[in-house]
Amino acid sequence: MIGNDWDDVLKVIEDSPGFKKFLQIINDKYEHSICYPPKNLIFNALKLTSYHDVKVVIVGQDPYHGEGEAHGLSFSVQKGVKIPPSLQNIYKELNSDLGIPIATSGDLTKWAREGVLMLNAVLSVEKDKPASHRNLGWELLTNYIIKALNQKETPVVFILWGNFAKEKKKYITNPHHLVIESAHPSPFSASYGFFGSKPFSKTNEFLIKNNIKPIDWQI
Repeated sequence: MIGNDWDDVLKVIEDSPGFKKFLQIINDKYEHSICYPPKNLIFNALKLTSYHDVKVVIVGQDPYHGEGEAHGLSFSVQKGVKIPPSLQNIYKELNSDLGIPIATSGDLTKWAREGVLMLNAVLSVEKDKPASHRNLGWELLTNYIIKALNQKETPVVFILWGNFAKEKKKYITNPHHLVIESAHPSPFSASYGFFGSKPFSKTNEFLIKNNIKPIDWQI
């Protein structure tokens, strides 16, 4: 399904009758309504960042629901698309934290290739209907992914922005991982603990401390 070592990690899920039934539900949604991201990009985060290569996880909610925006990476939009407000605030914090110039593109594929798993809790959405695919079954898969990453022997940084992402914290029990929590970067909450939280420098300090190559956050 994925094309890398995630297929081995998720084999129990992929082979289960329940998951196959769930995928049929998703296929029906795509067949009878306009859904995002494009079907071939639903698992883009896992395809771009193999299980072995994951150094950092950034948890999002569900994909952007506007035309041409979502491409399977949390907080990221395709090249040429206007940068959403939450991502603008992420870039502002990155600039404040590490002095990195604010990017003109909202495509975070480079981060994915650096080892940042940009995982939404729900991997699909109907056009113009945010959260429309919540509680269909995606959460069972993404919770399993977090649990699998929790079992990694190499340290991983989990970045949880906002209450929705913080719900995943209960699955991160391995003491050699780092959990970074703050308010969500949304304009409605960024001023209540996201700005000034320095997640990018904290992540790289932790990786360096554990003899892991830090993330090049520049887009």
